[in-house]
Amino acid sequence: MESRKTIRIFNDATAIVTGGASGIGRALAEELARRGCEVVLADMQIAKAQEVATQIQAFGGRAKAVEVDVTDFPAMERLVQETFERTGRLDYIFNNAGIVIYCTIKDYRIEDWNKVIDINLRGVVNGIQAAYKIMIGQGFGHIVNTASIAGLMPDPINVAYATTKHAVVGLSQSLRAEAAQMGIRVSVICPGVIRTAILQGGTYGKISINIPDEKLRDMVEELKPMPPDIFAQKVLNAIAKNKAIIIVPSRYKLVWWFNRLSPLLGMAVAQKIFRKMQKEFDLL
Repeated sequence: MESRKTIRIFNDATAIVTGGASGIGRALAEELARRGCEVVLADMQIAKAQEVATQIQAFGGRAKAVEVDVTDFPAMERLVQETFERTGRLDYIFNNAGIVIYCTIKDYRIEDWNKVIDINLRGVVNGIQAAYKIMIGQGFGHIVNTASIAGLMPDPINVAYATTKHAVVGLSQSLRAEAAQMGIRVSVICPGVIRTAILQGGTYGKISINIPDEKLRDMVEELKPMPPDIFAQKVLNAIAKNKAIIIVPSRYKLVWWFNRLSPLLGMAVAQKIFRKMQKEFDLL
């Protein structure tokens, strides 16, 4: 008989995915279900989350949709506790919910900063705080936090987002060192460009610079976005191997290595990109 003290990869495991109604969260939830995991899709967009859960159930998977605001710690705590009590275990929590507000900082409002920080960073913190003690108590678990390649490099016109994603990378690496002593795994996902709605601002974010829609689409296509289903497959393969930093698509590892090898040169490239965008989109 299998010990209850062992994480399951992924068959018959239990996973919570925040931001599970769309984009990367949805793709991860669907792929987890395909691999035999029971998935809880936690999202403010409950109708969309329920639609995804129903589709997962239709192909024989196990899924449940729950309306949750990740910035509300008591709500996250209830979600985690109820999931644990119902299934008897919590193998994975994917702290994935996030937003972006594309804008130069001179045009940011403090409300924009607060919104990005609350969802992208505090939402991750809340998920960890809600799940960590339960995972310690059961003797296993894997915390997976979604950052971004923007958390590993300078990212002008995306400063607030990059700030939170750098923080999530640092949080994840530091917690991994601490949590390993408790039998808990921690990984951080750093996506490159993935074909999701966040590239156009998403439901809760926005693009506050004047880029014509057609130009924005052309810029996105030049970056060759990876389909989210392919992304999810590659990410879960890396999670199964307990990788610490998961960069997908793999070509973005070159960006990471470049910035680690020469931070000053990486900064110079970022400044050059910003000057080009300043001129092209009148960001002066």
